[in-house]
Amino acid sequence: MTDLNPQHMIEEIQDNIKTGDAMKTQLVLSHLGDVDKKTQNRLIYELTRGEVSFCIPQLLYLLTDYPELAAELPIIKETLISQLLAYPELLSDFLINPKIKGKQYLIQIAGELRSDDTTDALMQLVAGSQDEAEIKLILETLGLIGDPEAINLLTDYLYAANRELIIAAVQALGQVGTPTAMHRLAERMGTDNELDFMILSIFADVQDQVSLEKLNETLRSHYAHMRTYAKQEIVRIGAKAVPNLIENLLHEDPDFQIHTLNVLGDIGDESAIMPIRKLLGRDPKSANVRFAAYETLALLPLRKGAYTLTAGLTDKEDHVCIAAARAIERNYSDILVAGIKNLLMEKDDDAHHITKIIVNGQVDKIFMSLADEPYFQEMAMIYLPHAHKDIRQHYHDLLKNAGMDDFARKLVGSEDVSVKLKVVAVDDSRMILNIYKATLHELGYDPVLFEFPASALEWLAKEKPAMVLTDLNMPEITGVGLTEKIREKYSATELPVIMVTTQNEVQDNKAAMAAGVNKIIQKPFNAASLKAAMAEFI
Repeated sequence: MTDLNPQHMIEEIQDNIKTGDAMKTQLVLSHLGDVDKKTQNRLIYELTRGEVSFCIPQLLYLLTDYPELAAELPIIKETLISQLLAYPELLSDFLINPKIKGKQYLIQIAGELRSDDTTDALMQLVAGSQDEAEIKLILETLGLIGDPEAINLLTDYLYAANRELIIAAVQALGQVGTPTAMHRLAERMGTDNELDFMILSIFADVQDQVSLEKLNETLRSHYAHMRTYAKQEIVRIGAKAVPNLIENLLHEDPDFQIHTLNVLGDIGDESAIMPIRKLLGRDPKSANVRFAAYETLALLPLRKGAYTLTAGLTDKEDHVCIAAARAIERNYSDILVAGIKNLLMEKDDDAHHITKIIVNGQVDKIFMSLADEPYFQEMAMIYLPHAHKDIRQHYHDLLKNAGMDDFARKLVGSEDVSVKLKVVAVDDSRMILNIYKATLHELGYDPVLFEFPASALEWLAKEKPAMVLTDLNMPEITGVGLTEKIREKYSATELPVIMVTTQNEVQDNKAAMAAGVNKIIQKPFNAASLKAAMAEFI
């Protein structure tokens, strides 16, 4: 052995295998790195000619005691796997045999082979193990195997003291993917944001009925970040989630209905149209629900029955009227325009109100279909001269392009050069931003509008407005998150922040005030209510 003669090594290992002398065999193998590749392969081959119960421990010896060599010689692990594939029943025996070294390799192979025959052995092994790294590997392997028999054990580790083990158990249950596994994950939610997000993501990937129900239930969460994440995942799932969402509309919970309507609009499935129309037919007390319903219908293709949208133009809340106007714009037809003309011909208070809505809502098709009518021009000119300059310019260009120069000329007036206080409004609804533009202009402010909180933060890094108005529920960055970022630069006295939201959740309100929000008001707002809230700080 001292001169490391390859032939002597081969003969030695052949004799040791025949006699079953593991110690001498390992002595030969300890010099495997000192011989040429051909000899290395021959020695490994000779191992395979012995009893498999003898061969496998020797291969594990190499993997465990000479990991660098094993990395250079993949044939060692490949041979181990081929032996276990030929004798799969031995894998479980080796896993629970206390005399066998290199259990981590056996555990990995059990996962690679997806061998559910090893589930019991792995569970026995984890029960007797104090090594957290080994326990983590076993949990990950049980996930790869996906045997439902492991659910109870994996559930126990959802509440372990070690965070890595908790995460491994969460991921493993997600891979098992049965309804029971999903129930266990749902029960774990509510105490850790990171884990909650991970579990919601698993629900979105599994998409069985239980997962869809749990995602759907999260729309009721008291925490804005949880609802926002659930909304994103449900939208990603798409039409498959719509039946559960439609059921939500039957609940007499305005916030739940609003979140549901928002998601239905983003998904855009037309099967939601009739349930939303039925919801409006019940005349919800909450103006925010009515607004969300029309806002959603504006995103859906109404094939018939769109004439019912004109009823929204006479709602007592301007927000709802503008949402209805947008829905009509999206589903524009001669029948709808005829219905609007009938409402305007009387030139009464309702007609004037609807005209104001059309002007501020920037619904181009509706505006241009009425622009030839003298009664509409007369009423429109009550509001257009006082509208925001962007709105006036917008309609001026439309009318010019349509050859209606006389009407267009009426919109050109002297420019207001007075310096106005800038007020930032942040909302992921473009419709709400249009309402902010008209309302803040009416109150004498210069509105600066942002659909995305990240863009608002970029602007605020360079400029300081008189106030920030923000929505609560926004993707990526919530109103709470936005406020926290603002407070890193400006104190509550330096830059007031008012949160304008459809909700009045205690948890959301606490989080908002803790983040540095000066005041919380509920939608829908109008010029009077917004003025009163802002007057406390400006």
